[in-house]
Amino acid sequence: MSSLVRHVTIDCSDAYALASFWAGVLDAPLSEDDKPGDPEALLETPGAGLLFIRVPEKKTVKNRVHLDLQPQDRTRDEEVERVLALGATLVDDQRRPDGTGWVVLADPEGNEFCVERSKAERGA
Repeated sequence: MSSLVRHVTIDCSDAYALASFWAGVLDAPLSEDDKPGDPEALLETPGAGLLFIRVPEKKTVKNRVHLDLQPQDRTRDEEVERVLALGATLVDDQRRPDGTGWVVLADPEGNEFCVERSKAERGA
């Protein structure tokens, strides 16, 4: 039998705070066991969960692995604005005049992620 990805693990300096940011982005609850100051925090999301682990080192280079988000009930541009309001920062805007492309954002600890077009936008 093959393996499944259970968690995508993200190193960070404040596991609870970063997990709380991602809980807002993904509309997913934090584990009931997680509290501020805990060395790890878990978001159970469809597919694989996101596990945040406190480490002493700061992020120093671009991520080798990142998340690509596809909005389910809003446009890419609406999702970018919503996530920026939650505390993300704009890293790179790859949107094209024909509506294709993506936006690279960073979470509060600098981890890059992309927002792609929604399924509806891809079908148009």
